[in-house]
Amino acid sequence: MNHALILVVDDEASNLALLRQILQPHHRLVFAKDGARALELALSEKPDLVLLDVMMPGMTGYEVCRRLKADAATAAIPVIFVTALDDHADELEGFDAGAVDYITKPVSPPIVRARVRTHLSLVRLEELRETRLEVVRRLGRAAEYKDNETGLHVIRMSHFAQVLARAAGMSEHEAEDVLHAAPMHDIGKIGIPDRILQKPGALDQEEWQVMQSHAQIGADIIGDAQHGMLAVAHKLALTHHERWDGSGYPNGLKGDEIPLEGRIVAIADVFDALTSKRPYKDAWPVERAVDYLREQSGRHFDPQLVQLFIAKLPQILEIRERWAEA
Repeated sequence: MNHALILVVDDEASNLALLRQILQPHHRLVFAKDGARALELALSEKPDLVLLDVMMPGMTGYEVCRRLKADAATAAIPVIFVTALDDHADELEGFDAGAVDYITKPVSPPIVRARVRTHLSLVRLEELRETRLEVVRRLGRAAEYKDNETGLHVIRMSHFAQVLARAAGMSEHEAEDVLHAAPMHDIGKIGIPDRILQKPGALDQEEWQVMQSHAQIGADIIGDAQHGMLAVAHKLALTHHERWDGSGYPNGLKGDEIPLEGRIVAIADVFDALTSKRPYKDAWPVERAVDYLREQSGRHFDPQLVQLFIAKLPQILEIRERWAEA
């Protein structure tokens, strides 16, 4: 079993010995008796958690914590203060420095073990979340290898979609789900034959039917998740080609029958495609693309979302500039 690594920092050998006794049966431990050594070990050993005394000669625990949080290499490591200081102001200073918890001495072994277990479980949850997001990003990139669109297109339209989601009243968490799910909207193109996907000319009716199947294929790849970011990704893959007037595919949904996320990504995706250069076309000027959105308002696109998108155009153009093609 891969036990978590904990850095224990205290200038008193007796305190280190006590924490060793409490934690060693369940975790791997490294020890430091001063702040400078603690910073060195945090950088070299990358512990999962730091137990940190406050009152130490030279550098206080508060300063150690601030330095850990100021360094990108160690900022994510959770810090628990273990100290004899039990005043409310001391505790508040510890949290202001970036600590996640505060244990007062003399310590209770069950409390130390419980607090450590709780914060290590939060670390594991964050690692799981980051791993899941990375898998989503990789799946999005897999679709790019089958298409002539660039990874920068996916980045731009995802951020456009996040901006529009916020403007449409979604919470910050919901808008973030849209941001992370949007790169998977075209994942179904993995299942489309290259002779169709990369055909230089117009598709015939049979080929177009195959091309349209990428929406259902994408939804099938992602799976029918019930909640969270993957549920959003499923909606996006399935509905980003539906149209407000019901003329879209694969299910001919109309108006509010189309999930809000799908209506948002439809606008973000088309706007970036229009304003980007492709092997088969030049980039449209922004003004022409905005005119197209207005023209298609109530036909292809949700009219209210078109208005919100245009109102956010300065922010959209900042994103477009930040992620411009080389």
